[in-house]
Parts: sequence; C-alpha cells; structure tokens
Amino acid sequence: MDILYKGIDVSKWQGTIDWKKVKNAGVQFAMLRAGYGRYEGQKDEYFEENYKNAKAAGLPVGAYHFSYAKTAEQAKAEAAYCKKLLAGKSFEFPIAYDVEDDGQASLSKEEVSAIVDAFCSEMEAAGYYVCVYMNLSWLNSKLTDEIFQKYDIWLAHWTKATSFARSYGLWQYTSDGAVDGISGRVDLDYAYKNYPNIMRVNGLNGFKREGASGGSSGFTARTMVALDNTPLYASATAKTPAAYKSGTFYLYDGKEISGRYRITNTPERAGKTPIGENVTGYVNKSDLR
Repeated sequence: MDILYKGIDVSKWQGTIDWKKVKNAGVQFAMLRAGYGRYEGQKDEYFEENYKNAKAAGLPVGAYHFSYAKTAEQAKAEAAYCKKLLAGKSFEFPIAYDVEDDGQASLSKEEVSAIVDAFCSEMEAAGYYVCVYMNLSWLNSKLTDEIFQKYDIWLAHWTKATSFARSYGLWQYTSDGAVDGISGRVDLDYAYKNYPNIMRVNGLNGFKREGASGGSSGFTARTMVALDNTPLYASATAKTPAAYKSGTFYLYDGKEISGRYRITNTPERAGKTPIGENVTGYVNKSDLR
C-alpha cells in the first residue's frame, strides 16, 4: 500500500507540544487522545490544547478514545461521553476506538466484538467516521469477521514489516519516535487513505456534506489533498496533462473552475498572488475524492 500521510498520536503523556515545530518537522497529521471511559472527568487534560494548537499550525487531526468497557452497554456509554468531548470540533482523520485494556483480555472474541460494534455504531449514527485501534495479537484473536467488514482498522504493530493479513487504513509502526517539538518518545503512524477528502466529501466528523445547503463544495483554501500519480493541468481548460503528481498538496482557494481545482505545494501559498507564482497547477475534481 502507498503511504499518503505520515503522522503521530499523542496524549497527556507528551505534555505541552510545540505544534509549529511538529508541522515543520514533516508531520502531516495527528491523532489526539480525547479521553477514556464513560464518566465525567476522564477527558485527556491536553486534548483541548492539542486540538487548538495543532489546528492553528495547519495540521489535520483525528481523535481516539480509550476503552475499558466490559459490556456493550458500557461501550454505548463510552460513545456518549466521547461524542460530548468531540462536540463542536471537526476532524479530518478518523475517530478511533482504542481497545486494549487488561480488563478486557479475558473476554471472548464475541464479547469484544459486541463492545466494538456498540461503540462504533453509536458514533457512526452521529456522523463520525470510526476505526478500531488494536495491537496485532488482539486483531488476530479478538474480533469477528463482521467487525472487519464494517469498520476501518488502525493497526498497532511496532515493526518494520507487519505480518497483519487484513486491510487497514492506519498503522502505528513504532512507539519510539522522535519529533522536533515533542519532548521524549512519541508514536509514529502511516495513513493509507485520503481521509481529509473522505470527511469533507461525505460530510463526516463535523464537516458539511458536499452539496449541502449553501452549495458548499466541501473544499476550501488550504484543504490538504493527497495525489497519487494524478494528472496535473496547466489551466482549467487544458485538454492534456502537463505532468503527473504524487504527494501532499493544498487547494489554492477552494474554488471549482470548469470541474477543476487549483493546487499549491504549501498551505502558506494558498490565496497568495501573483497566481502564476503560487499555483502549481489544476487537478480534476474527481481526482480529489
């Protein structure tokens, strides 16, 4: 699979983070711990700070919620609390259900799957794109086939080459990363899906659906887009591509012109003039989905 984004996941254990340095270090997304459990007072104490400052630095984010539920009813209560923590925010990356607590280890595959399904179905009904975070051993032994068919997976396997045989959208490949702006170790992740586009086009995770009232396209200036050998045109009406591009780019102004969008190679160039010096080229709207 092709890596589209390189990211990190953080919680209170990383303390205060200099998100501008993190962004400048090449990090392209961050998964933030929102909280854990189902009771008031279990919000991660750095969640609000991390969300605000990561967004201000121009980093797209997702969130994760740590579970210690032992029944489906408790998992539903965790979903209710998680939704409360996420309210009023928007997330370009998934909302992950972190299932790895020692108290769940003795539960059967069917029991753990019921817990996962209870949380994830509640979150999906509220308009969130969810995924399941588990280590390799638990993924291979604690989930039924139905869960893999219904939900995305965030694989935790600290190795250079994973042996996990099923599909997954995110991979936490080490817990021993080092990133400028963060003191101490940090988890490092890869993303294999164009999650920011999935959220915006489908109106998930706090974003308005494309074509909703007001005619919003779902795209705005500085929207991050991942290109994979995507045709790039010199103008909105050019018949043949001028080049093919791969990597991370940003929408110049979010305005659709003849079925295409202008892109630029850094968020700082979005909207800046002269256009010719700041626009990399035009891409088809269909290639941004």
